[in-house]
Amino acid sequence: MALTLTAATWTQRSPVGPILNDVRSGSLISGQQACHLIRVSDEGLPTLLDAALEAKQRFKPDVITYSRKVFIPLTNLCRDYCGYCIFRRDPGQPGAHTMTPDQVLEVARAGEKLGCTEALFSLGDKPELVFPEMRETLRRLGYRSTLRYLEAMCELVLRETHLLPHPNPGLLSAEWITRLAAVSPSMGLMLETTSTSLLEPGAAHDNAPDKLPARRLRTIEEAGRQNVSFTTGLLIGIGETPEDRVDTLLAIRDLHHRYGHIQEVIIQNFRTKPDIPMRDWPEPTQGEMLRTIAVARLLMPDVNLQAPPNLSAPYYDQLLCWTRESTTGAASRLSRPISSIRKSPGLILKN
Repeated sequence: MALTLTAATWTQRSPVGPILNDVRSGSLISGQQACHLIRVSDEGLPTLLDAALEAKQRFKPDVITYSRKVFIPLTNLCRDYCGYCIFRRDPGQPGAHTMTPDQVLEVARAGEKLGCTEALFSLGDKPELVFPEMRETLRRLGYRSTLRYLEAMCELVLRETHLLPHPNPGLLSAEWITRLAAVSPSMGLMLETTSTSLLEPGAAHDNAPDKLPARRLRTIEEAGRQNVSFTTGLLIGIGETPEDRVDTLLAIRDLHHRYGHIQEVIIQNFRTKPDIPMRDWPEPTQGEMLRTIAVARLLMPDVNLQAPPNLSAPYYDQLLCWTRESTTGAASRLSRPISSIRKSPGLILKN
C-alpha cells in the first residue's frame, strides 16, 4: 500500500524537523542548522516555507512595502569585469555613458512628476582608475573623481527636487561614507557572496578587484559604525554553494546584530543574458530561490527581505504567494508601472 507522507509526519521523521520546531518556539537558527535547511528535500520544502511564512507574519503580517524610485545610472563605466554583469561598459562600447548634471536633473524631475520619492543612483566602481576617458570626462565636468561627482549629483537632486538620493557607489572609505551620508539618508552595497573561490581564474569575480568579500564587509561595517541605513544582499547562482549562501547571510546577520543598520536584504538571482561572459551558465532554480529566501527569513526574522520582481518571472506570483516577503524593493515609475507589482489576496501594499 502506498503511503502519503503528510507535513506533520515529515516534520517528525526528518532530521530538520526538530530545527523547525525550535523556530516555531521562537529560537534563532544557527549556521549549522541553516545549512541543513537550505538543502531540504522537495518533500520538506513546503514545511520550510510554512515556518518562514510564520516568521514573516510575526514581523510584518500581510504587509509588503515598496519604494517609488527613479533610476539614475550616473555612469556605466566600471573597472570590474564581473562575469554576470549586463550593466557595465568600457569607453567606446555601444551604450557606454556618463550622465551630465542636466540629464540627472531631467530624469529626477520626470520621476518626481510621476510620484517618485527616491532617486536610486547606480554607477560603476571607480572607473577613472583605469580609463583615461573617464578622467577626461570628470575633468570637463569639474570633478576629480567619480565619488566627488556622485556627491555633487546627490546634493543637486536634494536641492532641486523632493526626492531622496540612495547611492550604490561600490566600496567606500569611512570618509566617503560620512560625506555621502550628508547628502543621502541611506545607501547600499551588495555583499553578493563571502566565497573567495569566485575570485579564481574563470570564476565570476576573477577580474573584479572590488569584489573581495573582506573589503565589501568593511564598507558595510563602517556604515554601521556611522549609523547609516544600509541595503545589502546576496547574489545566488554565480558559482557559490548553498553553504556559501548561508555564510553570506550569517555575515550580514552578524553586522546587523552589532549595529542595527541593515534596512533591507536583497536575495537576487542570477539571470543569463546573451552578451555576458556567463551566458551559458545555468540559472538558479525556483526551488533554490525559495530555500534561500526561507532560510534568510529564519536567520533574520526582523529584517526586510526583497526578491526582485523583475528577475523572478515567470515565478514571481508563486514567490509572493509562498513567501510573502516584506518588500518588493524599488519600483521604477519610468521603467514599469506600479500596477505591475502583483498582489495576492490578503496582502497590503504600502509605499
